[in-house]
Amino acid sequence: MTLDHPVALAPAERAVQLIGGDLTEKSLRLHLEGLPGVDAVGLEARAADLGTRSIKTTSKAWALDKIISLIDLTTLEGSDTPGKVRSLVAKAMVPDASDAATPRVAAVCVYGDMVADAVAALGSAHSAGRDDGINVAAVATAFPSGRASLSVKLSDTADAVSAGADEIDMVIDRGAFLAGRFGLVFDQIVAVKEACRRTDGSYAHLKVILETGELTTYDNVRRASWLAILAGGDFIKTSTGKVAPAATLPVTLLMLQVVRDWHNLTGERIGVKPAGGIRTSKDAIKYLVTVAETVGEEWLDPHLFRFGASSLLNDVLLQRQKLTTGHYSGPDYVTID
Repeated sequence: MTLDHPVALAPAERAVQLIGGDLTEKSLRLHLEGLPGVDAVGLEARAADLGTRSIKTTSKAWALDKIISLIDLTTLEGSDTPGKVRSLVAKAMVPDASDAATPRVAAVCVYGDMVADAVAALGSAHSAGRDDGINVAAVATAFPSGRASLSVKLSDTADAVSAGADEIDMVIDRGAFLAGRFGLVFDQIVAVKEACRRTDGSYAHLKVILETGELTTYDNVRRASWLAILAGGDFIKTSTGKVAPAATLPVTLLMLQVVRDWHNLTGERIGVKPAGGIRTSKDAIKYLVTVAETVGEEWLDPHLFRFGASSLLNDVLLQRQKLTTGHYSGPDYVTID
């Protein structure tokens, strides 16, 4: 988006209504830089408080099952093979072979060239738009760096959607964002959203990865969250998992506050996905509580909240087995009533 040149793409319409007047580089910058500053001390204190409450014994089983149902089980390595993806899918479908009551995960997340293998391995368990199935999410747009031309990013996205991806996890151009080129980042998200369009006119869901560990300030996280939502993102996601720090509770709380404010303003529900570094059920429950206390328990649904994780499931299954067998020795978690 060039200076003072209106964006002529559909997602801009709601941004225009919010910002007022024509959507230009200047007006977008004025809006984002005019957002209230983040009270870092208050944000971190609130996150710390939410992470230190106790849980009722009767809530533990519910919480552990809820975590499983919200996981995007992930493999994003250069060494990924079709066989590794098939193993990932098998675990997603049957997390605990010893307990048929164990819920399935929400999705498997793979590189775009592995989508067809994931879809084939899922078979009838692939969601294909059903609520009772498992989605296939694909990272795209030159993940994890985002350093590629727009044409490459759009081709990357379109190929994954064509192969059967239900969700696209795109990365924003952090260099452009940090240089203040908000219009460029906006236009790229809009274009990727359009590349999520299927031949039948429906769209794969778009998760916009902010890579919060590279945004350096809470104010930047807030601006990037608003920007991603204005441009049409269905989810805002903390991290690629390739940069430290990845997901943190204060950052996720801040993103949830943006989602809450957007919902209050428009009535639209946007999802949030913390990803990277969440490895234990103890930590995951802190996130459940933060969601419930910030946007409401209705967000504790795979359509609105996910954990991006590769090892979290193992710990949750261990704690679940201990609880089921009566040998549970895990910590006291936070209750959600």
